[in-house]
Amino acid sequence: MAETNETKHERLHMRLDARSKRKLERAAAYEETTVSRFVLHNAVTAAERVIEARERIVLPATDWDAFHDALLNPPAPNAALRRAARLYRKRIGG
Repeated sequence: MAETNETKHERLHMRLDARSKRKLERAAAYEETTVSRFVLHNAVTAAERVIEARERIVLPATDWDAFHDALLNPPAPNAALRRAARLYRKRIGG
């Protein structure tokens, strides 16, 4: 995790058993860092992994092809799309 020049204002307090604490201290020592930095780095890394897995959309090849084609060659607006656009402009005041 890259160090930033941001001032740290937030705190996270957690309770853990002695065995877990010793394990974290040991791992942090192997990485030659503090327990706080070790825990923060690994927690942020895990958070990024979870967020990426939940926010990424994976399409099967046939669906991707249809999506890609629709982006490159969108169909002409039909009555329903025109009506939706009018309602949207009316709602946002445009």
